[in-house]
Amino acid sequence: MSDYDVVLLVEQALTAQDASQVRSLHEEIEEPVTYHVLVPVEDSAAQIESGMGALAGGEVLATPTMFMDADDIDEIRNEVLEAARAAVRDSVAHLEAAGGKAVGDIVSVDPIQALAKKVGDVDAREAIILTRPHVVSEFFHLDWTSRARRKLGVPVLHLLEHENFDEQSGEGEGISGF
Repeated sequence: MSDYDVVLLVEQALTAQDASQVRSLHEEIEEPVTYHVLVPVEDSAAQIESGMGALAGGEVLATPTMFMDADDIDEIRNEVLEAARAAVRDSVAHLEAAGGKAVGDIVSVDPIQALAKKVGDVDAREAIILTRPHVVSEFFHLDWTSRARRKLGVPVLHLLEHENFDEQSGEGEGISGF
């Protein structure tokens, strides 16, 4: 009997509640379920340089890195990398505590490319994307879920982290529309 592989693309570490909800989606599946957690690592140095350059508009600062030297940027990059590794460890631990089998990786390429590659590599049966609410990007279908649905040949479920299923469907405190 082969595993039922599920690839999860998450923006931040899963909480125990997130892991329990994900696990509950697969309770009725008879095959062993393996979760493959992907946590993107954004290039913090490039974001800092880009942001500072945009703020300065080229008029105030000669170069965006004027306030930060290479050591500062490397330190920030290392902090972001360690935070992503911790998010993978925590997510895997929470999924295992919820009764699932899980492995995880950090990814430094486009998150949807990484998701598509992992889905193909493990012959996944489905993909789940867990994000914080992104109303603007979702409205214009630029979010991860919309991009993944266009690219993958498996079902893609989009869950909002740290909200239970009732909150996500418009009940309680979750997103209820505009």
